[in-house]
Amino acid sequence: MNRTEFIVATAIILFAAFMLGWFASWLIHRLSRVTRAEMGELESMAQQLHEAEEARDRAVDELETREADLVARLSTTEAELRAAQGQLRESLTEIEELREYIDRKLKR
Repeated sequence: MNRTEFIVATAIILFAAFMLGWFASWLIHRLSRVTRAEMGELESMAQQLHEAEEARDRAVDELETREADLVARLSTTEAELRAAQGQLRESLTEIEELREYIDRKLKR
């Protein structure tokens, strides 16, 4: 094999490799191409996802609002409970004082 035959053989092999690569690329592109129906389905799924995210955001906002309301109500209730306990202690102290007063008056 002389130099010219070697160059021609190498050129044919490189051209065949190029054509094989191009054909493989075309075949993969052809098989993995997205159809119009699939694009419509993807757009529909994207719209549904967007709506679901908006619904989730609204639900989170509503939950935070309810939580803030419940925390405020709990604080108010705890304050009322402390006030009622204080009044109860005062009433118990007053009852004890009245019992002692009655016991003193009855012993005379």
